[in-house]
Order: sequence, then C-alpha cells, then structure tokens
Amino acid sequence: MSTAEVGVSEVSSAEPAFGFQTIVGSSPLLRDAMRLASRVAATRRTTVLLIGETGTGKELFARGIHYASANADEPFVAINCAAIPEALLESELFGHERGAFTGAHSRKQGLLELAGFGTLFLDEVHQLPTQLQPKLLRALESRRVRRLGALDEFPIECRIIAAGSPLLEQVVATGEFREDLYYRLNVFSITLPPLRDRLEDVELTAKHFLAEETREHQQPKRLSEDAIAALLVHRWPGNVRELKNVIERAAILSADSQIVRAEHLMIQRRSARPAPTDDSVGEIRMPRVGKLLEDVEREAVALTLKITGGNQAAAARLLGISRPTLAKKMVPRIIGFPESNGK
Repeated sequence: MSTAEVGVSEVSSAEPAFGFQTIVGSSPLLRDAMRLASRVAATRRTTVLLIGETGTGKELFARGIHYASANADEPFVAINCAAIPEALLESELFGHERGAFTGAHSRKQGLLELAGFGTLFLDEVHQLPTQLQPKLLRALESRRVRRLGALDEFPIECRIIAAGSPLLEQVVATGEFREDLYYRLNVFSITLPPLRDRLEDVELTAKHFLAEETREHQQPKRLSEDAIAALLVHRWPGNVRELKNVIERAAILSADSQIVRAEHLMIQRRSARPAPTDDSVGEIRMPRVGKLLEDVEREAVALTLKITGGNQAAAARLLGISRPTLAKKMVPRIIGFPESNGK
C-alpha cells in the first residue's frame, strides 16, 4: 500500500506550490492569523498548533510557515491522523526495522525521520489513537525516537505542526486526548477564522477561484451582483473549501456565458438545490395606517445586519449603499441600543 493510499502526502522539498502567497483575503481576522504565522516561521522548530474548522486552510498555513522559514529547502511531510489505519500509523510515524512485525520485510524510515530538518504536519491530530499519544509526547519532549523493533534511539530535528478542530479542548476534557500532549503541542497556537466571520473576504476569494477556473480556457468570467449577494448570505459551514467547490460548479454551469449569476450557484442547504435568492430571515410589516419610508429603511438595515452577522461592509453591499450611508441609518432603536431620553 502506497503512502498516498493511507493518507500521507508526498514528501516535498521542491519549490513550494503552496504558501502564504496563496492565502486569499484581507480581513482583520485573517491578517492577524497571517501575522502570527509569519512570526513563528522565523523560528527554527517551535511546535505550532493550528485550530480551525474544516476547510479553513490549515494545511495552507502549515505550508506557509514551512516555506517562510529558514528550512524551506528541507522536506515538508503531511500526514492525516484520521486517514491511516491504526495498525499502520505507528510504523508510518516512527518507522520499523526488518522483522519488527509480520510483513516488515525491510527497514523503513518513519515520517519523523524523513522530515529531516524540515516540517512534519500532523493533520486531524485529535484523531491520534490513544496508545500512540504517549509515544508522540515522548518524541516531542526528548526529540528522539525509536523505530519499531529497534534498540537504539536517534534524534529528530524537524518542526512539528499539528492541526485540529475547535473541539480539541473538549476531546481533552473527556480524556480522549492526553492533556499533557495537548499542552506540548500548544506551544504556539494560531486560530484560523471561519469564512462566516470574515464575509469581506467572500467576494475576493470567490473572484480568485473563478479566475483560476477560467484561466485555462482563456474565457474570463465575472460574478453578477445577485451572485455576490447570494454568496454573502450563505453561512459557509465548509468554509473556503466549500466556496471553491461552489465556484467550480458555477463555472461549469455558466459555460455559455461570461457572467456567473445566482442561479448558477449550487449552494448546499442540506439539499442539492440552487441557491435561493430570497433567503429571508424576517419581514417588514406595513400597518394599515402606513409607515414612514425612513422607518422601513431602518428595519431593512436591521434585518440585513442580522443576515450578515453584524458585518457592516457586507450589509452595505447587500443594500446597495455605501458604508457611511449605512452608518447614518443605523439608529439605536433599530439595532437594539436604548434610545437616549435626553437626560
């Protein structure tokens, strides 16, 4: 069975195909994460823990840290702890000697050894089997490992970057993940923000993916205003990976047009249906006695802010107004702040 078949990425020491330059976005939350990643990249082998939901770009950040470090010419090795059968994982990480177990016909170097002075990326680290956790802890603390079936230890020099979900602390609390290992991995922690918390990056990222999809066909496409509005309304549980898939499908569905419209966006909402253009979260009621246009506008602003989770830039785009105009319409009684009584 090849390493690719059991969830190990190809060992790479060539010019990076991924790195900080491939991470798209300009939101404050993303910039903060990038700033922290750039700082830790300046160290040689500080252990890093990346926390983020699925699809937030944890491996991109890991590669970015590696290729921005002084050891960029050394191997970058990635392994998914959830994708490898438990019986093989120990051998993959630590290696084995010939005859260590049935089927071990020759000596094999483990990934901790193959990484050399480079980086070992442990994805889905919270899925690491319980019996392997003490051995990884000892390797991190002593910087030495022993192959299966061997008597002697040898030093390891690579940086360890681990990645887990935001539920990692809960797994620690239940005892499924060793607390001492968690703290040993959590030397330098970086939290990657979900896409729903940085809606200002949605349009920029979508346009980037659309340009990538159409580049080989030399037929540029653009997103219509209704498509952008539909993208901003969605909560993106699959984050950037989900957005990339949506744009890839949209590029195919709009093959006969240079414009991607809302009806081309197959956004999954627990069912495979086209994204509705009226994903409403409330309604503005008109009493029989009427209502001032000013009050209608204020209610529209309040509902739009609810849709965007309070993101003013996204709300202004959905309403087709500027942010200063939006600010003028955000009166206290509409967005939940008490009105001044003049005292």
